[in-house]
Amino acid sequence: MAEETKPEVTNTTEPTPKETGAEDPKKSESYTESAANAASVVKDNVFSMFGGGAKKEKKEEVDDADEPSGSSKAKKDAEEDEETPENAEPDVHFEPVVHLTEKVETKTNEEAEEQTFKMRAKLFKFDRDSREWKERGTGDVRLLKHKENQKTRLVMRRDKTLKVCANHYVVPDMKLSPNVGSDRSWVWNAAADVSEGEPEACTLAIRFANSENANLFKEAFIKAQQENEALFSKDS
Repeated sequence: MAEETKPEVTNTTEPTPKETGAEDPKKSESYTESAANAASVVKDNVFSMFGGGAKKEKKEEVDDADEPSGSSKAKKDAEEDEETPENAEPDVHFEPVVHLTEKVETKTNEEAEEQTFKMRAKLFKFDRDSREWKERGTGDVRLLKHKENQKTRLVMRRDKTLKVCANHYVVPDMKLSPNVGSDRSWVWNAAADVSEGEPEACTLAIRFANSENANLFKEAFIKAQQENEALFSKDS
């Protein structure tokens, strides 16, 4: 008996993804998106563990740069205070009550005299009551010759104050004597010294920086004595 041949039936139904082992595209896309989100979260967590991302720090630095520092802010506030009318100083001008238009000249009674000698020294005066030498002052000792009568006087003023501490004519009876134990100092008696206003008899001593200056003073002093001797004799 012949075998009956069964016709082959072709399955036209497409296999499902589960049967073929292939994944559904929609589910695959969903898985991919979830994985990307998870990776982003992990990345953000890692950056936050180490102080945040670089972009975030840069943004904060820019924000800090826009905000003024303490010193600049204080300076700005001070400038604003100065510009306010309340703190502005008024510009006040006062006219002088008295106008000094003329120059006042101080006369020293030396205008009619010429200087023949000048040397810096220190002057002393003997105090008869206390029996000791007292300093009169330090300054320039000068010999002044009058332009009309040609008589010479000795004048000495103190430094700074210019107060007169010696003022008398160099008369013939004066004698310069060396001070004891010094080669740069001289002593003499003045019969009428008017440095205090009224004529006064006194004993004076003068001291120079060195013996050379002391000898120059002695030479000029003796020369003035000789010139005055002839002039005083005419008057008598």
